[in-house]
Amino acid sequence: MEMIAHTNAAPLHLNNMNAQFKNVNNFSANPKTQIQLPLHRPEYKQPLKTVRITKKPNPKPVATTSDILRLMDGLKLPIPIDIYTSLIKECTKSGDPLKAIELHEHIRRSRIRLSLPLMNRILLMYVSGGCLEHAHQVFDEMFVRDFNSWAILIAGCVENGEDDGAIELFIKMLRDKELENAGANEMGFSVPGILVCVLKACLNTMDFEVGRQVHGWLWKMGFSRNACLSSFLISFYGKMKHYEGAQSVFEQVCHPDTAVWTSRIVNCCSNDNFEGAANVFKEMGREGVRKNEYTFSTVIKACRRMGDIRYGRQVHANAMKLGLESHSFVQCALVDLYGKCGFVSDAARVFEIGPSKKNNACYNAMFTNYMQHGHFVEAIKTLYQMKIAGVRPRKSMFNQVRFACGETLLELM
Repeated sequence: MEMIAHTNAAPLHLNNMNAQFKNVNNFSANPKTQIQLPLHRPEYKQPLKTVRITKKPNPKPVATTSDILRLMDGLKLPIPIDIYTSLIKECTKSGDPLKAIELHEHIRRSRIRLSLPLMNRILLMYVSGGCLEHAHQVFDEMFVRDFNSWAILIAGCVENGEDDGAIELFIKMLRDKELENAGANEMGFSVPGILVCVLKACLNTMDFEVGRQVHGWLWKMGFSRNACLSSFLISFYGKMKHYEGAQSVFEQVCHPDTAVWTSRIVNCCSNDNFEGAANVFKEMGREGVRKNEYTFSTVIKACRRMGDIRYGRQVHANAMKLGLESHSFVQCALVDLYGKCGFVSDAARVFEIGPSKKNNACYNAMFTNYMQHGHFVEAIKTLYQMKIAGVRPRKSMFNQVRFACGETLLELM
């Protein structure tokens, strides 16, 4: 057999190698045959593959507000109102405070005369970027203000946690002579939204008197029958424990919608009037008002507090007809109801319905049911499911299992 070695070393003499291996004891320090190790094999080169190169389209260059302003300044061209308006919209959408300040300073230097709508846009730009100090400064410098000017700044205060400032602005707005004789048409679409913001501020500060002023102003401006505002007013009076005021607001609404009825049910539960909540739910059904997931979850909680499993099952059947049984709010309330009333198997059945990814509250409710009724193995399985689903169990849940089952069973997890 013929051997071929691709190497730069001298060829190997097989006869000499055989002689050396036969006479092992006569080892020579200088053998006749020199073996060079390692033997170098020729490098293997893979055949070139045809690679199809797809040319990626170049991304479109994005011109920032600063670029446009520098370009116009470099060309020594005056910037028209339309471009300023477009740039203000862009800064409002991005919410970048530095760009907003830069743009406003450029507008100031241009000495251009700004209309009231454009001033309101600048005000909104600052509020969107969280620059309340600059927004207040712009607001104070405005010679003429409309309702939108007040609404933007009040909403900005509430959004940034300055509830007292929002209430103070609202009181000043009520004293503004320019708005004294203004009607709903002149004030525009922002009335319901701004009044909801003021009521939120009143709730956060527990300022009942200002809330009543808001309600009175609603009467004056003709917004007392607005369903959205009425719903929030009912919630406001309920959280202030003034249930007569809430009932009065409800009676003034011509066609109460789902939110208004649900606010009544929530108020009943807040007043521990759980039978009243069930009665309002029944009345809501007789009126043919459609119920949502928040309505069902609230009345199911009332059934749990009463321990009324019979009516709870009726509410459950109603939720199934509307396809709301698997909604997270309704599902969690049902699991809690059945577990509290001792029907753990029904709670488990409801727990398994719907999407595999459940919220933390639903897992906690099912775990509590198992622990309270002595189903410790199922409780540990629920902890497993939580970990698999990426929901982090509370430390107290592990402590409950340790206390009930001991460390040995828990260490198996």
